[in-house]
Amino acid sequence: MSHILAIDQGTTSSRALVFAPDMRVCGLGQQEITQHFPAPGHVEHDPAEIWETTRATARAALDQAGVGADRIAGIGITNQRETTVVWERATGRPIHRAIVWQDRRTAPACDALREAGCEAAMTAATGLLLDPYFSATKIAWMLDNVPGARARAEAGELLFGTIDCYLIWQLTGGRVHATDATNASRTALYDIRKGCWSADMCAMFGVPMAMLPDVRDCAAEFGTTDPALFGCAIPIRGVAGDQQAAAMGQACFSPGMVKATYGTGCFALLNTGATPVRSENRLLTTVASRLDGRMIYALEGSIFVAGAVVQWLRDELGIITEAKQVQPLAETADPDQQVIMVPAFTGLGAPHWQPDCRGAIFGLARNSGPAELARAALESVGFQTRDLLDAMAADWPDGGRGAVLRVDGGMSASDMAMQFLADITGAPVDRPAGLETTALGAAWLAGRQAGIWPDEAGFAEQWQLERRFQPGRDAGWRQHRHARWQRAVAAAMTV
Repeated sequence: MSHILAIDQGTTSSRALVFAPDMRVCGLGQQEITQHFPAPGHVEHDPAEIWETTRATARAALDQAGVGADRIAGIGITNQRETTVVWERATGRPIHRAIVWQDRRTAPACDALREAGCEAAMTAATGLLLDPYFSATKIAWMLDNVPGARARAEAGELLFGTIDCYLIWQLTGGRVHATDATNASRTALYDIRKGCWSADMCAMFGVPMAMLPDVRDCAAEFGTTDPALFGCAIPIRGVAGDQQAAAMGQACFSPGMVKATYGTGCFALLNTGATPVRSENRLLTTVASRLDGRMIYALEGSIFVAGAVVQWLRDELGIITEAKQVQPLAETADPDQQVIMVPAFTGLGAPHWQPDCRGAIFGLARNSGPAELARAALESVGFQTRDLLDAMAADWPDGGRGAVLRVDGGMSASDMAMQFLADITGAPVDRPAGLETTALGAAWLAGRQAGIWPDEAGFAEQWQLERRFQPGRDAGWRQHRHARWQRAVAAAMTV
């Protein structure tokens, strides 16, 4: 039992990877999942499809690796966070499609709670802000909009889980209803200082506590899979939300280290150690990890649209047919034009938190075309990251303005985007040799728990740099470009 199976269930696809004893990927399976948009601002997934694709990709990864289930020492799970599933305890059948983290339908409920003066208490307990992003209002919406759901939940007939929890339930044949502290910390129901579910938050949001899963360490025993799934039972030994898993995969174990993951959205985490830091700049205080009962915290900034802006260029505008075409197109843009794109397709995340804001493009000229839009799309990610890092430096100076930023995710493969990121932030940007950091973080948790992979210090020693992007612009250039971005964001928020 020397290999690890990592399940990486994301917003746009389900993936599974088999890691060899040397931490090398030796098997991979991936399938896209359907995005459902039943109304403006609504984003849903089919839980049955998530489960079916997870099971299929795990089998495909094992087959490609030529590794039997009897050689897997443990499964590590990482997942899209905040996405909410409610299912029947007796049957495992969901009562509604999963409501995705991007969904904005509960904005009015958040506004009502804010007007009632509830946000301060929520932030003090959970480290979060009142926003549709988090799970609590999504649960309440299902209970109030699915006929009979609230009565059934109060009777103990319904269960709630984020995607990791739902997959654990399915993998174990309904024997285990559990999550980890990182995913729990994204629900707006978990007291991150006390390390337990908050009765006050559950009452505030109208969520019966009987629905909630057991909360465990990130590296822990989460039960074993139903033997019928893979041929024999496999222990589930690691769980973390995707952004925390990426931080672990990037070996960001020391206070002051920061990483940014560029997937559908962008999420930057700054490790602040054993003390939770309350943000004065509308960042989130979140759980970075819980290992051996010890909580480590982070400041997090969330950008809702990063890689999704490239998908928009492809799927909605049709100016590219594959994501890899965006950089060559952007490189042909007119250098004298400074088109700015604010990709607030599902609102603005940190540090603005404007759920009703929508996308806008500024600075168009008569000869602006696909190349200028492609460059503006790539640069929008750098501008948004700059906003996050500035807020982090203001909240926690020990993090150090200009500290090295470790990057991963699909968009980090773009040299142009990463060089602009270094230029606009004034900070070195480190891209690791392996970009599968999210899955690697989940695998490391399972391998650590199984006793076959090293501890934090040993794992950090194996982190390898592929390329460092050094800032190539002066402070005056950064100030000018960022000031134009800030004016564009301010204008977008007034439309």
